[in-house]
Amino acid sequence: MIRTGGCQCGAIRYRIEGELGRASICHCRMCQKAFGAFYGPYVSARAEQVTWTRGRPKYFQSSNVVRRGFCPDCGTQLTFEGGPKWFDFAIGTLDHPTDVRPVVQIGLEAKLPWVDDLGDIATRSPEEAAKLEGYYASVVSNQHPDHDTESWTPKA
Repeated sequence: MIRTGGCQCGAIRYRIEGELGRASICHCRMCQKAFGAFYGPYVSARAEQVTWTRGRPKYFQSSNVVRRGFCPDCGTQLTFEGGPKWFDFAIGTLDHPTDVRPVVQIGLEAKLPWVDDLGDIATRSPEEAAKLEGYYASVVSNQHPDHDTESWTPKA
């Protein structure tokens, strides 16, 4: 099995060959801050499975044992690396993230108390959504597509 992924702008792309390891959601404060989100969703892969096919991440040493890889151009959080033999990749950076379902939650000491209730939060009504159709139709995405491309041109 081959899986591909990359950052939002396309400056960094990767390929993972073989079966993926455990998929998890980490609620610790470091992951919340690294993602700017409620938690960090990851899936693991052995280092020998990973090939950087375009660019290389820049790293932030977030603790004495972990460094986090991110795109220096767009800031996308890519990896959580706790040693030379394995990587955890941000699930959302995979080209097909729906294929990976987390099986465990960790870092529960910092879990935000309302995260389990997210499915109960109201969504926009059809009337509210209709009012925003023109706005959404005007949005031009600069995001790299969810597949490999032969070239990458940064968008201004």
